[in-house]
Amino acid sequence: MKYCLVVDDSAVIRKVARRILEGLQFRIAEAEDGARAIDSCKGEMPDAVLLDWNMPIMDGYEFLRALRQMPGGKRPKVVFCTTENDIAHIARAMHAGADEYIMKPFDKEIVASKFHQVGLL
Repeated sequence: MKYCLVVDDSAVIRKVARRILEGLQFRIAEAEDGARAIDSCKGEMPDAVLLDWNMPIMDGYEFLRALRQMPGGKRPKVVFCTTENDIAHIARAMHAGADEYIMKPFDKEIVASKFHQVGLL
């Protein structure tokens, strides 16, 4: 079973993402900010990360840059999940090492489609 880390400061978004991803046969861990997500990755590197952009302590961009520098940190597929829809934000995320992005709000079909595109399904 593949392992996905859901990183978002919203408990509601984490709960929705957990339900969707468990339905897609993923084992899930959650983190409410990038710093806690880094700690989680030190314990076990995920196969996938569903990552929010705007969070306190360490935002998604900072987390992604730190993740990609960690041993094994280039392996996880990272899908940004954000309300930021301008090209500059998307380009910045992709340049930092994101594999794909999803706009909020999202549903099971959108998540499944993006995870399929990056080879997770």
